[in-house]
Amino acid sequence: MQQSALNEIARALVAPGKGILAADESSGTIKKRFDSIGVESTEDRRRAYREMLFTTAGAAEHISGVILFDETIRQQASDGRPLAKILADAGSIPGIKVDKGTTPLARSPRELVTEGLDGLRQRLVEYRELGAKFAKWRAVIDIAGDEIPTRYCLDVNAHALARYAALCQDEGIVPIVEPEVLMDGDHSIERCHEVTSDTLHAVFDALYAQRVELDGMLLKPNMVLPGKKHPSYPAPPQEVAEATLSCFRAVVPAAVPGIVFLSGGQGDEEATANLDAMNKTGPHPWELSFSYGRALQAAALKAWKGDDANAPAAQAAYLHRARMNGLARSGRWSPDLEKAAS
Repeated sequence: MQQSALNEIARALVAPGKGILAADESSGTIKKRFDSIGVESTEDRRRAYREMLFTTAGAAEHISGVILFDETIRQQASDGRPLAKILADAGSIPGIKVDKGTTPLARSPRELVTEGLDGLRQRLVEYRELGAKFAKWRAVIDIAGDEIPTRYCLDVNAHALARYAALCQDEGIVPIVEPEVLMDGDHSIERCHEVTSDTLHAVFDALYAQRVELDGMLLKPNMVLPGKKHPSYPAPPQEVAEATLSCFRAVVPAAVPGIVFLSGGQGDEEATANLDAMNKTGPHPWELSFSYGRALQAAALKAWKGDDANAPAAQAAYLHRARMNGLARSGRWSPDLEKAAS
């Protein structure tokens, strides 16, 4: 695929007022979420839940793309249509998670590295045939005192992200590069800023070395936040915006079309408010959007409760969060608007 086509898809994913739904939970993760509402995590229940989300009328006005799990991109809806086709027909671009999860890092077992490069090219070809136009690979960076993360961990994960991104572009798929600095722990916002900066420096050095075209990819990072166990958590949205933007302006090249933030365990409204605060201070070199999983789905999952009769209420909850984050994309969200629209 020509580079201009990759850029076109990347820009469509960060179109004004829109962001990405991360519906790529692994089997283990979605089981935990189903356990929280007392629902058994069977293949049919997972399909029914995701079909409910994907068929929400009006969602495509705010959701540009949806990241799918391997199981989901192969599933068909109750009417026999592939779930990926339902999304595409509604106007949302199907994507796919391609990494194979994390494992302890050799020679530094307290840290993690993401696996999945073996056979990736062949999987990308298959996913493209199944309808995927973009992909996602997540690296996990923990903060533990002054010793972790090590430079070794940052370099190993950055190299894997860059190899993945290069393979995606080779196969005509837009890569979303996700280096997530976890918000677990008791670190300060200043420590998060330092580690996020170091992580992004390593990632962009590796992307350059692997000849990745920056205008044909998207970055999916954490926001700069204090750890959840730090006394200052949650930080005010303006503080989060200032810390995040000061970090990214120093590291992220302007050639990258967009930054689609992960929510990383933030509360629903917290993630929306922080994104809104960043967009209120624009313009920026890149589009600032969202690629949220739990922050878009939590209310819908709670309303659904595994009962198809609750689908309308669950869809309304999902659509509400999609609308609110769509407003935050342009700095037009407010707590009063949140209350009025709920």
